[in-house]
Amino acid sequence: MPSFRAPRGTYDILPVDQPYWSFALDVAAKTAARFGYGRIDTPLFEPTDLFERGVGDATDIVQKEMYTFEDHGGDSLTLRPEGTAGVCRAYIEHGLHNQPQPVRMYYTGPYFRYERPQAGRFRQLRQFGIEAIGDGSPNVDVEVIELGWSYIRSLNITGTTLRVNSIGDSECRPAYLDALREYYRGHIDEVCDDDRQRLERAPLRLLDCKKTQCQRIGDAAPKSTDFLCDDCEAHWISVIVLLDGLKDTYPDLVYSIDHRLVRGLDYYTRTVFEIEPERTAGQSTLLGGGRYDGLIEEIGGVPTPGIGFALGLDRIISEVKSQKGFVPPEIGPDVVIVHLGDEARLRASALAAGLRDDGIKVLVAPAGRSMRAQMRYSNSMNARYALIIGDRELESGEGSLRPLQDDGDQSEVPLTVEVIAKALRGG
Repeated sequence: MPSFRAPRGTYDILPVDQPYWSFALDVAAKTAARFGYGRIDTPLFEPTDLFERGVGDATDIVQKEMYTFEDHGGDSLTLRPEGTAGVCRAYIEHGLHNQPQPVRMYYTGPYFRYERPQAGRFRQLRQFGIEAIGDGSPNVDVEVIELGWSYIRSLNITGTTLRVNSIGDSECRPAYLDALREYYRGHIDEVCDDDRQRLERAPLRLLDCKKTQCQRIGDAAPKSTDFLCDDCEAHWISVIVLLDGLKDTYPDLVYSIDHRLVRGLDYYTRTVFEIEPERTAGQSTLLGGGRYDGLIEEIGGVPTPGIGFALGLDRIISEVKSQKGFVPPEIGPDVVIVHLGDEARLRASALAAGLRDDGIKVLVAPAGRSMRAQMRYSNSMNARYALIIGDRELESGEGSLRPLQDDGDQSEVPLTVEVIAKALRGG
C-alpha cells in the first residue's frame, strides 16, 4: 500500500493547534472591525492575466512561484498567490467606487506559491490582509500601519520594530531607477547571479536581496527618498509626522527609515512598510505592505489610490507560540457517560443526545471496556464529570455523577436530561 504524506510545503493543522488559529483569526476580525474594515472573500483562483498585469510579470511570484493551469474550457487560471489583486478586481467588478471612499476591506484564507520550503515559508500559506481603496491621503497610510501594529500588539507579541520607506511614484521613480541601474552596473561583478539578471528588468529587487555581499552593496546604493517629486515628498513627510503622533498611544512603536525597503511586487508606490521581530534583523518579516495607487488602473479600472498589508498567519502563530503570547485553555467535555451493560449503553446514547441538544458537551465512553478503563478515558479527555450508569443505576433511576477535576463529592442524580444538565451547570 502507498504511504501518503501532505504535499511538500504544506502541513496539517491538528486539533491541538486549532486554538492558536482561532485566537489569531478572532483577534484579526475584532481588530479590523475596530478600524471599520468589513470582510471580503474572493475566489481561490483568478484569471492568470490578473496577476501577470497586477503583480508584475517581472516579479519572482509571476515568473517562478504561481500555480497556473488551463481549465477544461481552455482558460488560463492561477491559484491566488496574494490577495490584493483579487480584492482590486472585486472593487472594479462590483462598482465599489460608488460607495463612500475609502472602501475598507479585510480578508483571511489560503494562498499558494511554489517556493522552496523553509522556516516560515510554505507553498500553501495562510494570510490576514487589509485593503483601503479610494483615498490617497497619508492619514490612510498611517491608519493601515496602525492597524497592523495594533493587531500584532493584541496577540501579545512584543519586541517588534517597524521599517518604512517611500519609493516614489510613476513621475519621480524613473529617474531613481536610472540612478540605481547606473550604480549597480559599477558593481555588476560583485552581486549574485539573480541580481545580475534583475538589474535591467527589476532594479528595485536588487535592494531586497538577502545575500550578504548584495546587502553590503545595497547599503551604499542611491536612496529613493532623494529622488522624490514635490508631491511624493510632501506625502512622505506627512507620513513620518503622523507616525510620530502615534507614539502617545503606542509608546512601544519603534520605527526606522530603511532605504533598502522596496517590497517585492511591482504595484507598490510611495509608502512601503514592514513589521518584524527586532531580533531577526530583517530576516523574518511578520507583516508587509504599502501603497499601490496605479494597480486599479493597471487591471482595467479608473485611476484609484489604494493601500494595504498582508501577513502570514503561519509565521504569526509561530511567533505567538515562541513568545507564549497565548496559552490554549484545556477544554474538555462537560461530562463523559460511563456505561456498563447493553441497556446502559443504549440509555447513555439517548441521554447524550438530549444533553447535547441542551448545550452540554458530552462524550460517551467507548463500548466494551471495563469501568476502570472508561474512567481512565474520561480523565484523559479532561472531562469535568463522569456520569456512571450500570444495571443498579438503571433500576434505581439515578446515576452517579463524579467530579474529575476537583475533590468534590460524588452525587446521585435522576437520569433525566433536565436534572443532569442543571447539575452540570452548578444548579
